[in-house]
Amino acid sequence: MNNQRLLTGLLGAVLMGAGVCAFGQNPSVITLEQLFECAERNSMQLRPSFSAEEEANREISVARAGRLPDINASLSFSYIGDGFTTKRNFSDYQKAPIPHYGNALSLSVNQPVYTGGAITSGIKLAELKLTASRYATELQRDNIRFQLTGFYLDIYKYTNLREVVENNIAQARKVLGEMQARHEQGVVLQNDITRYELLVSNLELQLVKINNTIDILNTNLVTIAGLPQGTVILPDPAILDMSLPAQTEAAWQTDATANSPVLRLAQSKVDISRKAEDLTRSERLPKIGLQAGWSIDGPILVEVPPINRNLSYWYVGVGVSYNISSLFKTNKSMSRSRAATVLAADELAAARENTELAVRADYIRYLESYEELNTMQKSVELAERNYNTVSTRYSADMALITDMLDAANSKLDSEQQLVNARINIIYYYYKLLFTSGKI
Repeated sequence: MNNQRLLTGLLGAVLMGAGVCAFGQNPSVITLEQLFECAERNSMQLRPSFSAEEEANREISVARAGRLPDINASLSFSYIGDGFTTKRNFSDYQKAPIPHYGNALSLSVNQPVYTGGAITSGIKLAELKLTASRYATELQRDNIRFQLTGFYLDIYKYTNLREVVENNIAQARKVLGEMQARHEQGVVLQNDITRYELLVSNLELQLVKINNTIDILNTNLVTIAGLPQGTVILPDPAILDMSLPAQTEAAWQTDATANSPVLRLAQSKVDISRKAEDLTRSERLPKIGLQAGWSIDGPILVEVPPINRNLSYWYVGVGVSYNISSLFKTNKSMSRSRAATVLAADELAAARENTELAVRADYIRYLESYEELNTMQKSVELAERNYNTVSTRYSADMALITDMLDAANSKLDSEQQLVNARINIIYYYYKLLFTSGKI
């Protein structure tokens, strides 16, 4: 999974707004790869992932800023009222004139030198979060691609199914015409014609449902891919002729272990938890920094009577601080951090197990889809032969109308299942790609 490709795709949306995704409302043959490219450039579902990456990238800059010195400056002007003095028992009141206008200016610099690894761990933690964000983007991209694949293949399936139903309607109407001609000759009953008209009516209703389904699928596909509304997509017929590599289950499992964004994301959570432990552990260590400062204040109020002059001084040195309460507070934080790491490790192990099971199931279904195709091809051949035989016998008044109806329904059902079987091979192949992180 190449995150650079994703970022390049996002930039391409700005530079190539009228590129491969500029399809019109006329039906256009679009390949799956073109849909993937359009989705990476324009899909609204990917934009939050890109924004999350950008936010994580900014967090790294914030964490690195912790290495910079802390510089503080203050400037103030004030009006100081007159004071007074008394004895300790508050008797013998005497007024003490004080210069009324005061000023203060100070500048201090603190450069961290040693923070117990807090700054370094914070930077590394931010980098790990960016990595996790990228894996999350890859996972979302894979989900969108597989979703697009499902809609795309469904459109292909229903488009072919529509052709099958249209052919059956044309064939049924032809038979119906022959039956009406024979009815005029007194050979066929009106009840037989009515039953066959019912078959044609059911096929026409099925055709309406298929067209509506294709329209819904097309809308979903166009919206998720970020294509202009009104675009009509025609699946590439060459997809059924694509050469599919013959890999063993072990090869798919190896690919999943190496490429699955689900596993990468789970592993990154383990790394984040371990680095959070280091950050918590750093609270037990002292903090050392170089300090420098300069100030000028006036008037000098520590003298009696006050001196109406400015006092300026500067200093440099080394500052050491230690949070003593960390001796009894950090233990609880460390226990929580360790528990979070154990949880992340358990989730990683569960993700590996689930991925292994998913790859195995998809691989079995993939092989099964080939067996299904062979079976459906044989079924279509037999159903076609049966339909021709029954049709010939019916024309010779040697078969009932129910035989014709059964033969027609069997032929339609087998042709529909053959279409599904061909699409299922492609679907389970892409399902394997998705599960193994190679889609």
